Amino acid sequence: MSDTAEEPRPSFPPVIERDADRTDLPLVVVPVSIPSMTALLADRLDEFAGLARVRIHTDWTDDEDALAARMSDATVVMSTGFRAPARLLERIAGSVRCITFCGTGAVSFIDLEAARRLGITVCNAVHYGDNAVAEHAIALMFELTHHVGSLNARTHAGGWPGADIDELGGRTLGIIGFGGIGRRVARLAHGLGMRLLVWDRHPDPDALTAVQGRAAASIDEVFAQSDVVSLHLALNDDTQGIIGAAQLDRMHPGSMLVNTARAELIAPGALAGRLSRGDITAGIDVTAPEPLPDDDPLRTLPNLVITPHVAWRSGNALRALVGQNVRSATAFLRGERLNAIV
Repeated sequence: MSDTAEEPRPSFPPVIERDADRTDLPLVVVPVSIPSMTALLADRLDEFAGLARVRIHTDWTDDEDALAARMSDATVVMSTGFRAPARLLERIAGSVRCITFCGTGAVSFIDLEAARRLGITVCNAVHYGDNAVAEHAIALMFELTHHVGSLNARTHAGGWPGADIDELGGRTLGIIGFGGIGRRVARLAHGLGMRLLVWDRHPDPDALTAVQGRAAASIDEVFAQSDVVSLHLALNDDTQGIIGAAQLDRMHPGSMLVNTARAELIAPGALAGRLSRGDITAGIDVTAPEPLPDDDPLRTLPNLVITPHVAWRSGNALRALVGQNVRSATAFLRGERLNAIV
């Protein structure tokens, strides 16, 4: 998920509260929110009845002092994607006992080692957006081959621009990471008539058979033999920087790379360096850092399609995401654990 909320906003009060006068109850705080999540969270406040007071801040801020102040008396914090480095966690650890993270990649937003040291439980969400992210990966592949978005912009600008397009059917799609999202991408790609080559530490043989996929012996094999490579690994100590210049150099001219997972899977500078040669294309929904600075060199590459980390933000995914995080918060308040990773 992304840590910015630059979009038109429905009309919400600055703060939404439930049972504010019940000072005998612990406090659940949402310190920042985006409009689509605010509405969904507000609809589920009844689930906290008798368990906790709830306070939702409906604006967005990256200011650490403001965030610390908003969370200062909370027992549970529901995170919609703000950054929580060790220094911020240390400031709130006197009261905060649990953070529920609205996504799967908590490691990219929360210092998990600091949370563990400070005794703060961290819960994430699982499989809430498998289909949304998988469809976005396919959409990036279509943009790289059919150029619908760029052709639309050019046509709206005037004239009747001609262009050649390519097809995905019959090409080899290499999938790195075969969890929920990777398997969904494989099913969609199989329906398009693509051949599947999959690398995963423990690939599900039944899932491979269902898409007539073949297991690759190594990541290097995927990059060498695929027309399109799509990344679907979780980010952790073992996978950070797992793809470097050596792997990207194996991509043949005309091939494509798609990343809807985490930018940090690729070694710093490796993607920009490979794209600068001009013989491959890429589509990414994730960058490091996020938001991507306006002067970042990636923005200047004509063979790169960038979307601002929105693959997870479909209506269905948001509803499932908010639902899981409300359940994680209420479970913690009852003395239970749901989707706890720390």
